[in-house]
Amino acid sequence: MTIAATTPARRHTFWKLARTEAVLLLRMPGPLIWMALLPVAAAVVLGVVPGTSRPAKALDGTSYLDTYLPILMMFTLLMSGVNLLSSLLSSYREKGILRRLSASPVPPSRLLGAQALIYLGVGVAIDVVLLVVGIACGVPVPHQLGGFVLSLLLVAVAVLGIGVLITALAPSARLAQAVSTVVLFPLMFFAGLWLPRTQMSPALRTVSDYTPLGAGARAVQASIEGQWPSTAALLVLVGYALACGALATRVFRWA
Repeated sequence: MTIAATTPARRHTFWKLARTEAVLLLRMPGPLIWMALLPVAAAVVLGVVPGTSRPAKALDGTSYLDTYLPILMMFTLLMSGVNLLSSLLSSYREKGILRRLSASPVPPSRLLGAQALIYLGVGVAIDVVLLVVGIACGVPVPHQLGGFVLSLLLVAVAVLGIGVLITALAPSARLAQAVSTVVLFPLMFFAGLWLPRTQMSPALRTVSDYTPLGAGARAVQASIEGQWPSTAALLVLVGYALACGALATRVFRWA
């Protein structure tokens, strides 16, 4: 009876915490608006500029729009799960909010889980807008839709794991923001933002395959082309999510 009564109570506490944090986030929408405007504006520019939707030899016959739309979608997930999440929770630590929560029965896993759920929802919502914009500009619907959705969700969970790990280790919001910015650039490089994966050397592409966004780009591109994402790419994403999430929960500090 005690266990049966406790489990629904814990679920209620989790959803109440998630709802409260979501309301607080919506009261300060500035960072969310900028995070949404940047990739959506980039997708629109790629869609309307003549020639970007045509096959390009430099990209092995795919267009710039087809190539960069998945990268913009992963960029959105990275900004949401790493930059915004880690900065917010680290600011909670600086303000003493986490210290006050430590006196409550709320475990770190529940707080991190609620925040991860919120920022997962934010990233997914913006990605849906990006996909709609891309399709309206001529990008075909992914041939392997199930693999496409699974790949992006695993990318989201993997970067959320990185975000909560930065949160757990960074003692201040300023340091968390600095670390997340440093992390952002190499992850986006290996995703193909500055140098498309098709133009990478074999050695560089191999390194990319073992990074979260490189594996994500590989999985997403395969699903767009009608193939199920490779097991290796999906396992890399799952590995980052589990390892970072478990380590973050273990080393999380309230103060």
